[in-house]
Amino acid sequence: MQAKDLQAAFRPASGAAIPPVGLGTFGSDSVGHQEVAEAVRYAVGIGYRHIDCAAVYGNEKEIGAVLKSITTGTAGYPAVARKDLWITSKLWNDMHPPAKAEAAFKKSLSDLGLDYLDLYLVHWPFPNFHPPKCDVSSRSPDATPYIHERFMETWAVLERMAAAGLVRHIGTSNMTIPKLKLVLADARIKPFANEMELHPHFQQGELFDYVVKNGIVPIGYSPLGSPGRPDRDKTPEDTVDMDDPVILDIAAKRGIHPAAVCLKWAVKRGQIPIPFSVKERNIESNLRAASVDPLTDAELRAIGKIDKNCRLIKGQVFLWQGAAGWEDLWDLDGTITK
Repeated sequence: MQAKDLQAAFRPASGAAIPPVGLGTFGSDSVGHQEVAEAVRYAVGIGYRHIDCAAVYGNEKEIGAVLKSITTGTAGYPAVARKDLWITSKLWNDMHPPAKAEAAFKKSLSDLGLDYLDLYLVHWPFPNFHPPKCDVSSRSPDATPYIHERFMETWAVLERMAAAGLVRHIGTSNMTIPKLKLVLADARIKPFANEMELHPHFQQGELFDYVVKNGIVPIGYSPLGSPGRPDRDKTPEDTVDMDDPVILDIAAKRGIHPAAVCLKWAVKRGQIPIPFSVKERNIESNLRAASVDPLTDAELRAIGKIDKNCRLIKGQVFLWQGAAGWEDLWDLDGTITK
């Protein structure tokens, strides 16, 4: 399996090339840092060129050591040039103040052992803190709703990092249309990408269309319905994409796993999926599914009809005092919840 056979360049409005499938590195609460790093080593070896990282995942230093071995040719296969890799990282919620944001950016850059990042995202638009492995009832006493002026102070730090050549592109994550409208109006450098939950049972059609219309790359996390998400993010109302009759029917007719159908849907639709796995078999099959034998237009339309508006990553731990519930994070009525 070779990268040139399985990877094509996705070109958004900015003209930059971003590989159309990436490897996520969120190990949830159950996968060790070194195990995730070794998954990165294997993934790049078989053709992945896009690695999605974040400071809060706690494994950037281990991934950085692997990236060094990849670019120096000591990873067990021929060296891959840095320019041929796409590395993303993200700013965590407790580092939004400008001085902290710059320090956090430079720490990720150092931990990853890189001279520049390809993409740096504001992970969530809400400043707060919660301890690792906390339960869904955890609340930060300092949590606040989205305050646009403060967000733009954070965004200005990312713009400075871009101007200094330390990051090629900057973007957002877990944003809504009302918030993005404000950012697009006030930003000197527009968001290159918005990373958001996207899978067949949560297609976010309105937000997806808005992002694409404005030349922003949609990057989709939880593309398989996030079966390995932390227990705190699971509720009785959640549905399972890979058990959907439409997904199962397409998988059966093609002789493939339902996970492959979900990934083919993502790529055919025009979003960039970033599935996570540390199992070599799954890493390879995910890349192949996203890279060859695309869905037909009829299959795409069929999956378009099974959206259940089932958000799996609800974000309860990011709520502020006085918030009514997790829905307040997502501006469901079209206005920013205060």
